[in-house]
Amino acid sequence: MDTTAYLHALTALFVIIDPIGAALIFNSLTGDCAKKHRTVMAVKAVLISGVTLILFGNYGEALFGHLGININSLRISGGLLLFYTAFNMVTKATGIMSASNSDDISVYPMSIPMISGPGTLTLSILLFSHTTELSGKLAVSSAIISILALTLVCMLVSKYLKKIIGKTGDEILKRFFGIILAALAIQFIYDGIKNIGF
Repeated sequence: MDTTAYLHALTALFVIIDPIGAALIFNSLTGDCAKKHRTVMAVKAVLISGVTLILFGNYGEALFGHLGININSLRISGGLLLFYTAFNMVTKATGIMSASNSDDISVYPMSIPMISGPGTLTLSILLFSHTTELSGKLAVSSAIISILALTLVCMLVSKYLKKIIGKTGDEILKRFFGIILAALAIQFIYDGIKNIGF
């Protein structure tokens, strides 16, 4: 397995998925629910997100190729989309939604758009597009699985996490991750412009 690709993907995915932030939102949606319901929702959200990210990451580029979209154009547009996401992470207040105790929140809002939203899907395609070797693709897939496993653990212990971090800690982390994501987005845009070939 390509260790460099794994670490690069792990860092990028950690920043954009933000397992701690996702867990705090999960807690706000399921705080009054039974433990079994919370566990089922967490596992379903992570499984749906994992399948979506790996499939879209592997075959999204081919889909865009059939549509006549160059991968470097995707890097630029994806970078802009990630920068927009990062800008919102830094400048906007954290919004907490409310849901009924009996609602199935695994697909919406937990999987899409929280864990595997447009920004994460774009990042997944870009990460897989950077490597053509099997070891690289395994590294990116492993990074996705690792981050989603961490997200699952955070969601399962989100009640305790909320007490430790609190709203202020979440705000600080979100803005810090937003700055890192902005730098990553600019790098994607730079790579796209450099390689597009005028």
